[in-house]
Amino acid sequence: MTARILVVDDIPANVKLLEARLVAEYFDVLTAGDGYQALAICERNQVDLVLLDIMMPGMDGFEVCERLKANPKTSHIPVVMVTALDQPADRVRGLKAGADDFLTKPVNDLQLISRVKSLLRLKTLSDELRIRAETAHTMGIEELLRSGEGRGEESGQVLLVDGRANSQERIIKALKPIADVSAISDPQAALFEASENPFELVIVNSNFDDYDPLRLCSQLRSLERTRFLPILIITEQGDDEMVVRALELGVNDYIVRPVDPNELMARSLTQMRRKRYNDRLRASVKQSIELAVTDPLTGLSNRRYLDNHLSTLFNRSMARGRPLSVLITDIDRFKQVNDTYGHDAGDDVLREFANRIRSTVRGADLACRYGGEEFVVVMPDTSPEVAATVAERLRSVVETTPFQLKSSGQELSVTASFGISSRISSVITPGQLMKQADLALYEAKTGGRNRVVAAA
Repeated sequence: MTARILVVDDIPANVKLLEARLVAEYFDVLTAGDGYQALAICERNQVDLVLLDIMMPGMDGFEVCERLKANPKTSHIPVVMVTALDQPADRVRGLKAGADDFLTKPVNDLQLISRVKSLLRLKTLSDELRIRAETAHTMGIEELLRSGEGRGEESGQVLLVDGRANSQERIIKALKPIADVSAISDPQAALFEASENPFELVIVNSNFDDYDPLRLCSQLRSLERTRFLPILIITEQGDDEMVVRALELGVNDYIVRPVDPNELMARSLTQMRRKRYNDRLRASVKQSIELAVTDPLTGLSNRRYLDNHLSTLFNRSMARGRPLSVLITDIDRFKQVNDTYGHDAGDDVLREFANRIRSTVRGADLACRYGGEEFVVVMPDTSPEVAATVAERLRSVVETTPFQLKSSGQELSVTASFGISSRISSVITPGQLMKQADLALYEAKTGGRNRVVAAA
């Protein structure tokens, strides 16, 4: 795993020690002797993770972390505070400042490397999502990126997997200000609960007498529904082996017993906020993809999607020796609708026309708005005879039922013309298939409109 890590400490010997450990793992290491230099480096360079000392002159690590997290250019960079301070209050203060984790001096090598790799894996995922979401931003759909931003402080949904009733009670009480906690003692039942409910965090207490809690963590990471669900594990003091193995399995965070309620609350809140952020990014990516391939007026697929997907359907048809038909339809005299009733009325007609196509064709068929008043339906496993029947049914539905103009309340009679083509031996490309259907549509238009014509 290659990444660029910034080590910030005012004591050169500490910097050299951390640098040597990280370079031995093939990380690219930058160094800074104070907070101001660290902020400048993060502003100018691509930094994947910051190892930050707290006790520094001029600007302490808490302030450096707060400034990094407040800057949109650097807020996504994971920050691990490396400090001699080992009081729960200091850890809570750091977490509230935005730190992703703490390491206590002298730093344990296994925990250092495991924690660094774990946070870098999470950052890689977030970076990919951010890049895709930024693409959505450049497409002019900034609202997608802002949707859900106000959820940061609302009560979260936490699943606690704990084998002992008394510790369940203490953890539920500690998290009551920030989360609704569902406690369960059976790890296998917990796996089902996590996969079936919208939890934002799973806390696994390693206090089971006859069960390895890492097995549950591994199962949560292997299931599609829980792959991105944050996991926090509670371990015994000094159980470094379990911590390292947990982080390598993809567990997001850990806390050691005796559990400090404030630290537990702060770490849980950090994980839930991160999940909400990544969920928003995923949602924006999904919606931006949908917007990129969907016609905004009618909700049908657009020409960009048709051009890509038709090739797939055509090649599948060729490989399997199955029929494939294409229908192109055009609303007759649509320009007169716009000229007479206005473009709002024209939009009403297009939307209703799309609805009638949607209600007439099968679920397996691909219905698209090709452009203007022209629509395409691709029908897999459909013979020319069946395609003609579908086209005639749609032609009749359009002709016999008037279109309601929402803009004026008027009813308007509309007809449409249809051209059909099917994949035969002489048609060897998707372009030829579309061309044949287009020629058939032209014949239907010039032959009197409101007709279905199949390509010869």
